[in-house]
Amino acid sequence: MAEPILEVVDVRYRYPTGTDALCGVTFSVAAGERVALVGPNGAGKSTLLLAIAGFVPATGRIRLGGHTLNRATVRDVRRHLGLVFQDPDDQLFMPRVGEDVAFGPATMGLAPEEVHARVHEALAAVELEGYETRAPYHLSVGEKRRAALATVLAMRPQVLALDEPSANLDPRGRRRLIGLLRALSTTLLIVGHDLDLIMDVCDRTILMDAGCVIADGPTSAILTHRELLESHGLELPLAVAARQTPESPR
Repeated sequence: MAEPILEVVDVRYRYPTGTDALCGVTFSVAAGERVALVGPNGAGKSTLLLAIAGFVPATGRIRLGGHTLNRATVRDVRRHLGLVFQDPDDQLFMPRVGEDVAFGPATMGLAPEEVHARVHEALAAVELEGYETRAPYHLSVGEKRRAALATVLAMRPQVLALDEPSANLDPRGRRRLIGLLRALSTTLLIVGHDLDLIMDVCDRTILMDAGCVIADGPTSAILTHRELLESHGLELPLAVAARQTPESPR
């Protein structure tokens, strides 16, 4: 079998307050998989993303793109991981959209021609062609989120990790985002509470609670299990709930 693109083995992290955030999390992701991390607030999902990116000093073993994460390899690991934050304003900091998208490839030392090609490619992938000279603060929330995604796609990461990608999007922006994510061939790791989006995009779901992995399996099994979800502070996706609503008594 091929080596997983991402391995997380017995990963643990404790907040400075003494609270355990991650309690021995273990899973692996194969290249091309679309995996969701779901769970109630405080389950450790976002902390786990930060640990994978080397932003919190977790223990255990994290291996991404052939590199085992440690102080010497953290930059190599981050080159293989595209992390899209929940708030796009955390990623858009240049005067123009094109400059934001070019920033990552330029810091990699790529030739100007290659940087330009990657900017064009990334903006086309998120349906923002021609937005190079637009100021980020003039964009809608949906456009900002797609521009933030473009800044990461321009780096051509092996794993694309998104934290609450549909937060604050209107229905049109959400539908457009779902279409974009489904069209990507990159390995996906999505943290979110939008279980309907996850049903549309992810084939596999990992349920976390209190820093632990509770269940790991096909999305079609995890997100249709009412008792499992409700026991961990979640509700069925709306589409699933509609199908499971019992018929009115006759």
